[in-house]
Amino acid sequence: MKIAVASGKGGTGKTTVAVNLALSLAENGHTIQLLDCDVEEPNASLFLNIVPTRIRGVYLKNPVFDKERCTYCGKCAEFCQYNAIAVLPERVLLFAELCHGCGGCSLVCPEKAITEKEREIGKIEKAETKGIEFIQGVLNVGEAMATPVIRELKKETKEGRTTILDSPPGNACPVIETVRETDFCILVTEPTPFGLSDLKITVEVLRSLQVPFGVVVNRDGVGDDRIEKFCQREKIPLLLKIPESKELAHAYSRGVPFVEVLPVFKEKFVKLYKDIQEQEGTKERRK
Repeated sequence: MKIAVASGKGGTGKTTVAVNLALSLAENGHTIQLLDCDVEEPNASLFLNIVPTRIRGVYLKNPVFDKERCTYCGKCAEFCQYNAIAVLPERVLLFAELCHGCGGCSLVCPEKAITEKEREIGKIEKAETKGIEFIQGVLNVGEAMATPVIRELKKETKEGRTTILDSPPGNACPVIETVRETDFCILVTEPTPFGLSDLKITVEVLRSLQVPFGVVVNRDGVGDDRIEKFCQREKIPLLLKIPESKELAHAYSRGVPFVEVLPVFKEKFVKLYKDIQEQEGTKERRK
């Protein structure tokens, strides 16, 4: 299975859930891949105490303009929906960070004055520890588009393994790229007004993508029961509650996965995985 771990907002604990789930399943005999798709700020490796090494770069194709052939007609700029090209009377400007590398400008150029050149925008890194194959994408500083790096990172998934994808925060394009075509998405939230507000948006996104999902409530006890009432009303599975705990907070502050401090949670995460499998099995039987 491919299981994404997402949240409508940052700071809810999705990386915590992803790492602890991966460790629990690996110790239970599963072959695990953990992909850190938060390529703008990957940090899952900190909790695994590893330093991943580069395995390859991620490149985007940008246009190169032949000054001898170019007539400055402006058709390339008219075509570009991202305003990455500006045509002046005797000069063409490219704003490389805005270019999506679609290649359309070269197709519409009547003078065939545009070729393409690869530009590195990020990299893929890898490490192995505790029975987990860990892979992360890293977006280069100053780059604006995380989605191409996430797309390349997802190519590292292998059949026959349980793959856990730690999603970026929010509900924008990087999250959609992470969760699409996964078998299930764990939504990590907190029992607060902000937590519920962003959870509702993410639920709408996943329903539009037709990705099955369930909810994990982190820091249970700090707020009220609004999340539970929402899940009951919307018929969303409530998979797990992680209590507000000083012991868990201390472990987090030291970069220690809390399943290593409180082993009882290993059983809870294994049960969570079995519940997800059961839901997927029920869906297949209904088909």
